[in-house]
Amino acid sequence: MSLNPKQKKYLRKLGHGLRPVIMIAEQGLKDSLIDATREALVAHELIKIRVRVDDRDERARLIESLREATGAETVSRVGGMALLFKRNRDRPRIDFQNA
Repeated sequence: MSLNPKQKKYLRKLGHGLRPVIMIAEQGLKDSLIDATREALVAHELIKIRVRVDDRDERARLIESLREATGAETVSRVGGMALLFKRNRDRPRIDFQNA
């Protein structure tokens, strides 16, 4: 599912008050972190991620790698924070009718 700009804006609004559920540090991406991210996406569809790495390019690479590994879409990325979205096909939680 490709998100249009209106849907991304709606998801950014929903994600504003979220706390990060996944934190990536210097250790980088491990299989357990990828699995935890998949589980969080199934449960919530929209999750906030914090990347605690100083190098800007490395942060972008980690977020992109996690996005690819989970099949999610990046809604936004500001500094060390990112919002990822993946629709739960069996039990969708977010309704885009209000978007």
